[in-house]
Amino acid sequence: MKKNWWKALAILILLYSIIGGLLIEVPRLAILNETIRALFFHVPMWFGMIFLLSVSVFYSIKYLSSNNLQHDVRAVEFANSGVVFGVLGILTGMVWAKFTWGDYWSNDPKQNGAAIGLLIYFAYFVLRNSLEDEQKKARISAVYNIFAFATLIPLLFILPRLTDSLHPGNGGNPGFNAYDLDNRLRLVFYPAVIGWTLMGVWFSSIRVRIRDLQNQMNETA
Repeated sequence: MKKNWWKALAILILLYSIIGGLLIEVPRLAILNETIRALFFHVPMWFGMIFLLSVSVFYSIKYLSSNNLQHDVRAVEFANSGVVFGVLGILTGMVWAKFTWGDYWSNDPKQNGAAIGLLIYFAYFVLRNSLEDEQKKARISAVYNIFAFATLIPLLFILPRLTDSLHPGNGGNPGFNAYDLDNRLRLVFYPAVIGWTLMGVWFSSIRVRIRDLQNQMNETA
């Protein structure tokens, strides 16, 4: 039970952030108004995605240095969770964009970069499924995973700043902190980041345990 305290913490933080995100009074900012509540869901999803994909790359590097297939299992399952969070981030962002920019998809550089980045990760899973030999699959996937993450970061955080972007903090637009001093947002936003990230780690750990059990059953069969 002592080892699972963080799981209970994740549930409590998520309940707090979801209820708070829907019910707390939010500042009345031009154009955003009530849609600013999407900040508590859309942005934490992206934070969680980046953390999970970073862990995935960490295990890919560990695999390349050890050839231990357990590291490959962790790399692919954290990548799975990261991509799920990425898809949720895009969907919540599209809903937010509809009510603030007038359309679900505005060909904004950050929207396009996120979509391209996820497509690169989808190709990672296609690549894995096309290979039969486990060591070869793990080795090639590990190298590709590192490449995918190194491509995703510029697509999300560098290129949008070099062009005109509707996203806050990009293309000359001020970030939220530049014009919003209401700490009520931070009281929900930061716990939401922690809660969703912990939930992603929990989901990944479950998937890892399932894969480990499957591998043990295959070895004894």
